[in-house]
Amino acid sequence: MIAIRIICLVIGYALGLFQTGVIYGKIHKFDMRQHGSGNSGMTNALRTQGWKAGVIVFLGDSLKAVLAVVVTWLLFKERYPDMVKMFELYAALGVILGNNFPFYLKFKGGKGIAATVGIVFSTYVFMVPISAVLFFATVIPTGFISIGSLMIVSSYFVQMIVFGQLGFLGVASVCLPEMYILTGILTAIAFIRHSQNIKRLATGTENKFMPKKDKKTATE
Repeated sequence: MIAIRIICLVIGYALGLFQTGVIYGKIHKFDMRQHGSGNSGMTNALRTQGWKAGVIVFLGDSLKAVLAVVVTWLLFKERYPDMVKMFELYAALGVILGNNFPFYLKFKGGKGIAATVGIVFSTYVFMVPISAVLFFATVIPTGFISIGSLMIVSSYFVQMIVFGQLGFLGVASVCLPEMYILTGILTAIAFIRHSQNIKRLATGTENKFMPKKDKKTATE
């Protein structure tokens, strides 16, 4: 079983290495890591290159997480039907590690929120509505995407525990503690990656969301 967990982590990490923001930037001869927050994720893509870039980065980073979960499900659903959901979370963790800490970029990647959206959608789609409501309920009135992002991953963690205890996760009960730990790790990573945002929020210096208008030139 340890080998399967490792395999799932490796699958996720390998897919997580697909850095949509970096690839999009190379195509358009624009390195977003040299602009804005220096991050290669969706929010910085929106801020530095506009809506088109932001949507593409969001979709790319979300879909790689979905793919990791689907591949894991296909590999292990027949042999371990009551444990495959737990294995999916190992793949999910791998995706976040690959996205946030890509070895070929000196371990400097994104913050993993778009990938987390893909994880929530592909593991337990019924958790999406609450996460979405909390995201928009915090971002729309405040303008801070960082708060909304942390609400997504936090709500996933809380829902995992609540629905797990209610028996709605479709796994053997022995898997539940491990699944809570895995989603807890995902949440912790998100908060660590947003540590600077949290500091700026505390000091009132966090920038509100203001997407850059789309431009046709590569040097926008």
